[in-house]
Amino acid sequence: MTNDLQRRRTVLHFALYGAEADQSWLDMVHYERIPLRAGRFDFDIKPHVHDALIQVLYVTAGGGETFIDGKTWKVEAPCLIVVPARSVHGFHFRSDIDGHVITAAQSALESLAMAAAPELLEFIRTPTVLSIDPDVERGTPLDTLFESIGREAESHERWQFTAGAALTIALFVKIGRLSESTRLSASSEQRTMAVRIERFRALLDRHCRERRPVASYADEMGVSTGQLSRICRAAFGVSAIEAIDARSIHEAKRLLGYSTLSVKQIASELGFQDEAYFGRFFRKQTGLPPTEYRAAAHDRSLPSEKGERADPASPPSSGSGR
Repeated sequence: MTNDLQRRRTVLHFALYGAEADQSWLDMVHYERIPLRAGRFDFDIKPHVHDALIQVLYVTAGGGETFIDGKTWKVEAPCLIVVPARSVHGFHFRSDIDGHVITAAQSALESLAMAAAPELLEFIRTPTVLSIDPDVERGTPLDTLFESIGREAESHERWQFTAGAALTIALFVKIGRLSESTRLSASSEQRTMAVRIERFRALLDRHCRERRPVASYADEMGVSTGQLSRICRAAFGVSAIEAIDARSIHEAKRLLGYSTLSVKQIASELGFQDEAYFGRFFRKQTGLPPTEYRAAAHDRSLPSEKGERADPASPPSSGSGR
């Protein structure tokens, strides 16, 4: 992308933003509060690179956006931001931003991870913004981990880097667990969605000759009417009422094309008390009155109906969300 290339040609290389890179950063872990440094630059951190340093931010309040290697993420508390070494990145925070940021030598962390748990390398090397749900957080709280790293970074005691790096590895264990939990949750949601779609299909087939309201289907599925409409949007690209109407039309077409029932009888069969209303409904959905549709069906010369609603009686396309 042109903008990304332009950014890469002009970005500055720092240890911390605003501090020139040098070798002294390769044997320490640095900690500070996000507003402390971001506030010096009016909360607008221009695109730049840390050649050997990884940064992890834990946003506990406020938000903004971050740019990392050509991708822009929205930032809203609470969330984690991982910026690996050599990633072009920048931030634009709101003035209410708060949280923690640690900076450490990436190569040292990777060496520790390789010895302790090589699976963690994926999370150390991959830029990410990870939303946090405090209600499902398990293990050592993130605040505790960051504060422990901060206390160690400020202690200047013997083996300070070793302790700080070990705590940072513990942080990446936490990040790995949260990332995998998010993936499993997404997979579980997809399975739940697929089950609900099939359940709705079965109910449509069972009740297609009744004029039941959306709420009736939602109650039988154990979801709200809003949830049912979201399910229909994902599966069929239409609202719940449109999906119900489409299934009624599918059944009406079948009866018009393959039965000897009169239009009035078909209307009654499908739950319409008024034949005229059924006729208006059918024409609105298909562009043809029932009698003309029947004649065309018998002549095998039905026109294509470009404006017809999506038919939940037919499987959705591969991109429909199933």
